[in-house]
Amino acid sequence: MLTLYHGRTSVCSVKARLALAEKGVAFESKLMTLRGDQYDPAYMKLNPNAVVPTLVHDGHVVIESTVIMHYVNDVFPGTQLMPTDPIARAKVHMTAKLMDEYVHNCCTVLTFATANRENLRQLPPEQFEADLAKSPNQSRSEAKRQVVALGLDAPLVVDALHAHGKLLDRIENAMQHGNFIAGDSYSLADAAATPYLFRLEKLRVQQLWENRPGVTAWYARMKARPSFKTAVEGWLTPADHDRYARFQPDPWPRVSQIVQALVTAN
Repeated sequence: MLTLYHGRTSVCSVKARLALAEKGVAFESKLMTLRGDQYDPAYMKLNPNAVVPTLVHDGHVVIESTVIMHYVNDVFPGTQLMPTDPIARAKVHMTAKLMDEYVHNCCTVLTFATANRENLRQLPPEQFEADLAKSPNQSRSEAKRQVVALGLDAPLVVDALHAHGKLLDRIENAMQHGNFIAGDSYSLADAAATPYLFRLEKLRVQQLWENRPGVTAWYARMKARPSFKTAVEGWLTPADHDRYARFQPDPWPRVSQIVQALVTAN
């Protein structure tokens, strides 16, 4: 039996669902609201980090989205999502490393500085602090505290946009040699990167790649794959779409200023 604990819009959940969809693997869905249920003691026994996704396969628990993607690819039959060529495999691992060590936390920064900010600012301060205190990762709590207070003017936003720029550059450079990030076929590198571009699009800053034609073409191919509808679009509700469409202020003017300053500095 295969069970996935996940969130509808969670980028890491999307990574896991993309791998499952590309392999054609069905799973029992355990949707989390991520509004406190991730701190439930029963869930934290499965995932002490209090995050999603968590995969449970025949009683064995697998956590961390990158590990889950590799596990799914290794265990289940179907299309292989890891290249056989060592150089291409290294590209997959380097892409995953960029995502796990830099881009993911930076995605959290941008999301909480924009789409999530206003709702959190409306919470009583003691409730907001109590919620942050529950997290096992207090560095992420501090980042959320800063961006909720300062929005896109938070110092962390500069590093967040710089990290996303590295991801976009990686994709753009890869497209000089083919249609996928690592080698001649779709791989876990593409599955790992797709949710982060989707999040940037939902945050209404897709202009970040308007001068990167390779990224534009790659993302269009990713969205055209059946797995995108199954793993990404198929889980979003009208309320999810509305939340991203309606948040204010429009982030692009400030984001474009920061990006231009980064370009000038370099």
